Amino acid sequence: MRRAIVLGGSIAGLGAARVLSDHFDQVVIIEPDDASLSSAVRRGVPQGRQVHAVLSMGSDLLERWLPGLSDDLVADGAIPSYGDSIEHYVDGVHKFPDYSERTIGLTRPLLEMHVRRRVLADSKVSQTRGRAQSLVFTGERVTGVRYVAEGAQDSETLTADLVVDATGRGTQLDRWLSSSGWTAPPLERMDLQLGYATALFKSGEELPEVDVVQAISTPQGPHRDSFAAVRVEGGRWMVVVSAYAQDRPTRDREEFLQRCRTAPIPPIAEIASQCPMEGEVSTYTMADSRRRRFTALDRFPAGLVAVGDAVASFNPIYGQGVTSAMLHASCLSAYLRSEVPLDEPAWGYFRRVQVIVDAAWELSTLMDLALPHVDGPYPRGYRFASWYSEKLNRATVSDPNLHRLFLQVAHMRKHPRVLSHPKTMLAVSRALFIARQFTPAVTV
Repeated sequence: MRRAIVLGGSIAGLGAARVLSDHFDQVVIIEPDDASLSSAVRRGVPQGRQVHAVLSMGSDLLERWLPGLSDDLVADGAIPSYGDSIEHYVDGVHKFPDYSERTIGLTRPLLEMHVRRRVLADSKVSQTRGRAQSLVFTGERVTGVRYVAEGAQDSETLTADLVVDATGRGTQLDRWLSSSGWTAPPLERMDLQLGYATALFKSGEELPEVDVVQAISTPQGPHRDSFAAVRVEGGRWMVVVSAYAQDRPTRDREEFLQRCRTAPIPPIAEIASQCPMEGEVSTYTMADSRRRRFTALDRFPAGLVAVGDAVASFNPIYGQGVTSAMLHASCLSAYLRSEVPLDEPAWGYFRRVQVIVDAAWELSTLMDLALPHVDGPYPRGYRFASWYSEKLNRATVSDPNLHRLFLQVAHMRKHPRVLSHPKTMLAVSRALFIARQFTPAVTV
């Protein structure tokens, strides 16, 4: 009997478990939290009460691996959003709508509950409550996991043909590898000092044509705060305020309301002024973005892969987390379908994932590098890329085709390289020229 073990019951872990069930006789998820089929926030998800965007690529992949999931979510209160019901702002300026854009509004617990329910409906997949202590090595491969089950005093060993690390940003993988004589993958970090705060508001008759608002403040812009508002289940708005370093929001209710009411984004100000807040403000901080470069190693044990935030974790205001996790699961599926022997290192998987990681890193860190408190690492050609990024952002405000292309990249449907294609750069130049021609002259 072929067995796979998934360490962690997050979206990344559940996505991996779903894929593994096509290739293994038994898939065991080991998760320290009480990962029951309820909609409660898990303790191991410190950002569980924050806004979670499901980009269109993420929705497509969830639907691919779990057919009918979208209908189940909507039936349980999730809000599908399309076209001009999704509003985008850059530095307070409203962009043209993209009528092909779509997303779904819901809380993280609702999404995780439905994904877990679907994954565990497969008789091959089971979950056990426990905490992984170490990997078991036999020669040049991983052959199992030592873990302590909930309520037990001693660890026990579970053997496996493949172990998947889905334990998130706090993964112990580097320590497990180093303690067994292996070199840990190089870890790249970029300072963020990001803080964001989320609150729920009871919705009423306000903003009847709006379901989602995303407002980004660029480092070059006049405003410190970025905002997002999403209609979620239960007839509520979920609103988030994010900022960096000393400007990070706190749990203070009045401060949160003041930041929203004075926002240069009319829908945000309207929600905060007209809708009653439910509950308290929840905050979360993120010190850095990070990625592990598994492909930089020349030696790695067979029988071991990593997914989700255990591989890379980015600035969450871009909403890449859930979609990245499902893309990693798809990479794992492609790797397993190639029928490479499991007693060889999973280089084919890591090469596939590196493409996803590098694309997400390129998109999310370019603006972050312009923050005054961030001091690199700067990629080659950064000065031009930063200058061009600012021009591109301005052009997407006035050119709907450029805005659509940018959203396809933001939703992880296209690689960021399309934004620097000569045809795109020419379109940016043309859009900015036309915008200047129609800018009214100022008379004194």
